[in-house]
Amino acid sequence: MPVTTSRRSLITGAAASALALPFSGLYARRAAALTRMEPIGSPYGPVAPVRDQVTGLPLLQLPEGFTYQTFGWAGDLMDDGNPTPIDHDGMAVVRSRVVNGETELTLVRNHEDKLNPMIGTIPAPAVYDTADVVDEEDAGRPSGGTTNLVFRGGKFVSTVPSLGGTFDNCAGGPTPWGTWLTCEEDLINFTDQGGKKHGYVFEVAADADQTTGNPIVGMGRFVHEAIAYDPVSNAIFLTEDSRNQAGLYKFLPNDDSRRIGALEQGGALYMAKVAGEDKADLIQPIMGESYQIEWVLIEDPDLDPQTFTEAPFEADNLASGPFVQGRDAGCLRMSRLEGCWYSASDRLVYLVDTSSGVDEDGAIGRGDGSVWTFDPASDRLTCIFQAENKAAGNNFDNITVSPRGGVLLCEDGGGVEDAFGIGERLMGLTPAGETYLFAKNNVMLTEADIRGAGKSLEFITAEDHRNNEWAGATFDPSGRVLFVNIQTPGITFAIEGPWERGLL
Repeated sequence: MPVTTSRRSLITGAAASALALPFSGLYARRAAALTRMEPIGSPYGPVAPVRDQVTGLPLLQLPEGFTYQTFGWAGDLMDDGNPTPIDHDGMAVVRSRVVNGETELTLVRNHEDKLNPMIGTIPAPAVYDTADVVDEEDAGRPSGGTTNLVFRGGKFVSTVPSLGGTFDNCAGGPTPWGTWLTCEEDLINFTDQGGKKHGYVFEVAADADQTTGNPIVGMGRFVHEAIAYDPVSNAIFLTEDSRNQAGLYKFLPNDDSRRIGALEQGGALYMAKVAGEDKADLIQPIMGESYQIEWVLIEDPDLDPQTFTEAPFEADNLASGPFVQGRDAGCLRMSRLEGCWYSASDRLVYLVDTSSGVDEDGAIGRGDGSVWTFDPASDRLTCIFQAENKAAGNNFDNITVSPRGGVLLCEDGGGVEDAFGIGERLMGLTPAGETYLFAKNNVMLTEADIRGAGKSLEFITAEDHRNNEWAGATFDPSGRVLFVNIQTPGITFAIEGPWERGLL
């Protein structure tokens, strides 16, 4: 049974004292939080529009002292002369080294695209599926995948394609040996068109030409979102983004050599179960509840989707093969598991359930979302934040933890209007379980803006993009630069500033 406290209605309080509390003391500020409707004041101060150092456009709202530069807009020409793909999503720094006396960072960036005849398959060194698909709504080839970016001497200098022919690449996660695990967030099957099944994880190398394009079948075929690698146990934790049929998984590789290609050698896939309780539902969590976890082996990680009729579904529904196997064996389910990040500072895996809770109509699994920690050492799963209103948190998606241990969350809830206007937010989470505003999406573009910035009207639309999601937040190893994407219109940002003023 869970350990619980009374439901947290609101997330607010005083930043200074919150920053002094460890997550183990997350109940301490609950009483004061019950009387207010807003996040706490940010330790970084209020935000205001700041102009991009590259285009001169005021694309972000940031605290005083922070600056940023943009790169790799959708449609920008890559090193090979092809346009940068659309739908920028998950991302991480996978390599840091010194080149000619300058620090050089390599990032791998996902593109959550599906079938797009405008760009077709990303012309990468490794291409998984080249099926031609024609139907009433769409025509083209699987066009998701990844691109690699190089940031050297404090500037972006290069973009190259690294993986093509995948589908709906949402998030993923870095490995300690300098690669990126990119995750397909769809179970589509193109075998009838001469193509392949999708719903897999792929490994992408920092040097793009070392990417194989082979799916890691042992990690399961499901609606993947993100992964977190625990270097202590050599376990990889995986999240599933399928509403009210989302499992938490663990993969133990057969080859633990920690090198490129090792994960393709297979391993064992497990799904989380609450110890002593069959089929636990964690869809409506209460902040502070905690569960002891045990792991159930998934016998067939590549099993096709299966019928799933468990409430709240009223009709036959398809769920992933791994989820149905685990659920039949008593495993837990959550609402929509998305963000997942391993924090070296406290050796915890941070998880985001994007739509846990209920909406204003009482619909289960359509709430404002929660944040959890999982301790691989003790197999303990704990809810450290549950949003009870959109001001506190509006469907968080990607998550990252800075080298200093600060938690940063990307919103994907369609925008919140506050004293700084409408727009999606980057939100910090304090050790007391309270959120604060760090940045707001301020992307509003006219055709004149797009032309003046040297961007393509074929790829970048002239409209108000402020309610579009943040994705791919990741810090460089020094904690000096925060890299992050706004998915649409497709822009990558490098943000720098006085991080020491706060927790990030």
